[in-house]
Amino acid sequence: MSFNIALSGINASQKDLDTTANNISNVKTTGFKQSRAEFADVYATSIFNAGNTKVGDGVLTSSVAQQFSQGTLDFTENSLDMAISGNGFFATTDGLGSRDMTYTRSGAFKLNDDKFIVDNQGNYLQGYQVDRNSGTASSVALATTQPIRIPDVAGAPQNTDNVFTAFNVDARRSPIDGAANPFDPGTPSTYHSSTSATIYDSLGESHTLSTYYVKRDNNQWDVYATFDGDEIDLAPTGTAVASPDTSINGNSGLRLTFLGNGEPDVPAGQTTFDPGSIDLSGNNAAGDPYLNNGADAQTVQFNFQDLSGTTSPTQFASDFEVTNLDQDGSTVGRLTNVDIDKSGLIAATYSNGDVQYLGQVSIVRFANEQGLTQIGGTKWRESIDSGEPLSGEANTGTFGGIEASALENSNVNLTKELVDLITAQRNFQANSRSLEVNNTINQTILQIR
Repeated sequence: MSFNIALSGINASQKDLDTTANNISNVKTTGFKQSRAEFADVYATSIFNAGNTKVGDGVLTSSVAQQFSQGTLDFTENSLDMAISGNGFFATTDGLGSRDMTYTRSGAFKLNDDKFIVDNQGNYLQGYQVDRNSGTASSVALATTQPIRIPDVAGAPQNTDNVFTAFNVDARRSPIDGAANPFDPGTPSTYHSSTSATIYDSLGESHTLSTYYVKRDNNQWDVYATFDGDEIDLAPTGTAVASPDTSINGNSGLRLTFLGNGEPDVPAGQTTFDPGSIDLSGNNAAGDPYLNNGADAQTVQFNFQDLSGTTSPTQFASDFEVTNLDQDGSTVGRLTNVDIDKSGLIAATYSNGDVQYLGQVSIVRFANEQGLTQIGGTKWRESIDSGEPLSGEANTGTFGGIEASALENSNVNLTKELVDLITAQRNFQANSRSLEVNNTINQTILQIR
């Protein structure tokens, strides 16, 4: 029996050595969790044995338990690298339509050739669907997750329907006689100030819309416009605003009237100046349509206010200044940046200024993490012992937060492992010595005559 006891000790020491060696070998494995060999003594008794004289039958390995303590974070330059600070796992699948979930703490993610976020083994990171404008998740159930895709194109271009502008015209400027000096965009002496905005047609091609401001009387200014250098009509859409004199090419402008306090003289019943309407499907002075690149016909409303409707043009004794200039069109956008916040919400920024929320990284926790089944590749599967996966939003409740551009290092303490290695070696040698002594005693007995 003593031989078996010594052998059980050698086996236990070997298991301790193996566990320690595995920890040391994975000291640089991202998301790795160290293991600890746990042992129990063995007693084989029956109701007829004298328990107070029982020695014991050795030792056995009761468990190799993983320790899910937090690893340190290593910050990187890759915006798709992610680390979980706190409880939880990333969920991945091996195919686009697969629901066979595996779970990992290793957040070394990248894009595959189809623009899906995947790990080094090609497994797809799972996320919740969100509203592209608000970022609100429609559901945080694990059953509703899907692979996260980051397209590099924001979508089809949007032609400009409205231009919003607010400005100050200089009340100190002297009026220009329109009869003696009719407006000419090529002659700066025929206007006081000008500004330009970029607008887009239905194909996403950019065009330059320029406006010119001419003081005609103390409180009256005429506004003219050109499109890609060609004069166009800035015709009022209503009858409340009088049209000024036409420009040299027969195209009319728009008249703005101010009060003595510099505020706009808004017609009764209106909150702002009546906007001007620009019909880009018309013909320029040369007889050609303004849009001759195949784009759809387009009409642009010129609104003398900001987007919120709280700021309007003014006439004060200060230099001409544009205080607001916006338009609602966009060209085709290319991906320029990806941001991931602590809740796992993914925001993509595009070259056209568009920002879209593409998804929210799902995070999963278990009642008993040590019950998870290891499958290699720093991944686990659920088991009966672990309990079912519970999904939720990162950085809420008991779920940890997500750190973007960071990776979680192994939680192996190399100094401690080296000490454990020495201890396991000592135990192995001691049990080997016990086996050697037992063998010597056995030989002595066999030599008795």
